[in-house]
Amino acid sequence: MSPVVGVVFRPQSPPEELRAVVELADGAGIAELWLWEDCFLEGGLTTATAALAWSSRLTVGIGLLPVPFRNPALAAMEIATVARLFPERLVVALGHGVQEWMVQVGAAVESPMTLLREHTSAVRSLLAGETVDVSGRYVRLDHIALDWPPTVPPRLLVGARGPKSITLAGEVADGVLLDSVVDPAVVRRARELVGTAAHVAVYTEVADASRVPDWVAELGEAGADTVILQGAEEAPGARPLIEALAR
Repeated sequence: MSPVVGVVFRPQSPPEELRAVVELADGAGIAELWLWEDCFLEGGLTTATAALAWSSRLTVGIGLLPVPFRNPALAAMEIATVARLFPERLVVALGHGVQEWMVQVGAAVESPMTLLREHTSAVRSLLAGETVDVSGRYVRLDHIALDWPPTVPPRLLVGARGPKSITLAGEVADGVLLDSVVDPAVVRRARELVGTAAHVAVYTEVADASRVPDWVAELGEAGADTVILQGAEEAPGARPLIEALAR
């Protein structure tokens, strides 16, 4: 089965350009539009909500939300709200965030892996409608449950690069989001670590749109379920890539 293909709207583009990109992707038949939450550019959940509202068919992915930024109860509340407003059209990835930025905002922790495990586990349980009691190293929730959990919880991924984080994704989430993939071997190793049932999504940069079909097929053969294309650094905007894919 061929991978689903998505395109990234990078936050280096101003938020007022998002609607035109959504409408262009919609018209071009692109399956998924993915958004970043980078410091200190654009909020992932706010841009995702707007993108979903401007489209009737696009799946919108957020890759990723840095877990030190949000209490897991708040993260689950926000994700659940968007998921109920736009059922089965949201995908969310959680991750460490760039540690330098986490230091800047006073949110860095001694053990990012522990925080990621505790946070993701709590968010996933809350989105499933469970009542959560946890007293962890970083996450402490006392009999918390969402009043409005999503009818169908959105796919929850963990953004990862190293083997420990990839393995964690297979344990506490629905799959993994790999960043900056340039070698199918990276996808094959990740697939081995997370198992056959997990979802593997891949960010990959493309400079030549004519190579996209072959590259997507190669990543799919390596184990990718979703291939998310982003423009090269010298041309990071989504519009040229969407137009090339439409042709």
